[in-house]
Amino acid sequence: MQTSMGRRLVLTAAAAASLGMGLPAQANEFPNRPITLIVPFPAGGPTDRHMRILADIASKHLGQPIIVDNRPGAGGTLGPATVARTAKPDGYTIVQFPMSMLRMAHMQKTAWNPITDFTYIIGVSGYTFGVAVRTDSPYRSFNDYIAAARKSPGKIDYGSTGIGSSPHLLMEELAEKAKVSLNHVPFKGDADLQQALLGGHLAAESGASGWEPHVESGKMRLLVTFGEKRTQRWPDVPTAKELGYGVVSLSPYGLAGPKGMDAAVVQRLHDAFKKAMDDPRHTEVLAQLNQGLWYRSGADYLQWAKDAYAKDKVLIERLGLAANAK
Repeated sequence: MQTSMGRRLVLTAAAAASLGMGLPAQANEFPNRPITLIVPFPAGGPTDRHMRILADIASKHLGQPIIVDNRPGAGGTLGPATVARTAKPDGYTIVQFPMSMLRMAHMQKTAWNPITDFTYIIGVSGYTFGVAVRTDSPYRSFNDYIAAARKSPGKIDYGSTGIGSSPHLLMEELAEKAKVSLNHVPFKGDADLQQALLGGHLAAESGASGWEPHVESGKMRLLVTFGEKRTQRWPDVPTAKELGYGVVSLSPYGLAGPKGMDAAVVQRLHDAFKKAMDDPRHTEVLAQLNQGLWYRSGADYLQWAKDAYAKDKVLIERLGLAANAK
């Protein structure tokens, strides 16, 4: 016969299982050592700035440090791909998951699947995209830039953070609608991209608000943004939509881990980062980057990713960038 204590333990475990929680040892103890957050872009860029603040706040709620590990490359997909292939699903290695992950798999053969090889933890924010030039550029407006591209097909260049990245694809979509040909120059991250532009090696950059400090300091001029409406911070800068190009891009991102993570560990991470998202320090850095909150639970984030993955397949095929089109 079971003792009354034994029956209580069995009932407790059964109740937890019925709630989908379980009682694995790692979930009860998590976290008991530092967590690594892989940021797939170089240090100093807008994603790095955002993730470092968010991680620092979340670490206080988790009771363990969160170490940011920058692993740029392949348009932001190198870091997540490494997590999918090598990280243990114990919650101690997580990654910022950019939208380029949902596109690269359509553009080339990959050793990972962006839907089935990851555990979606939480949706966080989305970028403010724009095109910037040096202040001494002859292009005073975005229409000037497009007019130059019409006169010199394929010779007017722009840089982005990599092939398949949102800044790359939105410019290719815009070029298609404007019936011009642009020369795309990919970079590993914002820091290298901005250095090239400020050094006079590029005509323009398409990117997230990594150009923000240079626009504020007067070294760069912002020609256009890609939101539904003009930004509060740069209200004089038109959107691509209002200029008649019909291109709108937010490019949401969040946090993910390798597939097979325990649900209780995922919930622990979700809850800590959700609290961090609501912290005034996080609100402040989003304002600096001109970004808004894009909160999604793990389940909602996964469903959004599935929908976006299917939608982007159509876009990439239409632009002739699909793997089977090469």
